[in-house]
Amino acid sequence: MRLRGFEIAKGFEDKNINLPKRSTKNAAAYDIEAAEDVTIPPYTHGIKPTLIPTGLKAYCQDDEWYMLANRSGGPKKGFVMANSIGIIDADYYGNESNDGHFMFQYFNFGTEPLEVKKGDRIGQVIFMKYLITDDDDATGERKGGFGSTDK
Repeated sequence: MRLRGFEIAKGFEDKNINLPKRSTKNAAAYDIEAAEDVTIPPYTHGIKPTLIPTGLKAYCQDDEWYMLANRSGGPKKGFVMANSIGIIDADYYGNESNDGHFMFQYFNFGTEPLEVKKGDRIGQVIFMKYLITDDDDATGERKGGFGSTDK
């Protein structure tokens, strides 16, 4: 039985995407690489965050989620996640609009454009369990991909 892991998302099968690995035996997170070259412009008021494709999707158990987190060295370079962390629910996997492809959203607080190259480590993923309240009665089902729960 598969519990949790990573797969290549549709559309990235022939892009030489590396499946994430932990760097050390006690590391909590899996390092994630950029799937393609991306330039992140310096931040200015009103600018939207830059999405960096990973070419990956992840699966986990129904009572789990995974967190997208910045790498510790990112902020030193001005590289900051727009939403601080990303929360990806188990039902995001394989959704019909984007197959569960997860991406990182970044701002560049440096003064020069930040060049991200394919294969650069851009973030981390940590798998976690979650709890629900006694009176929880959620019955909805995911209909889309990125940002679909706000619609």
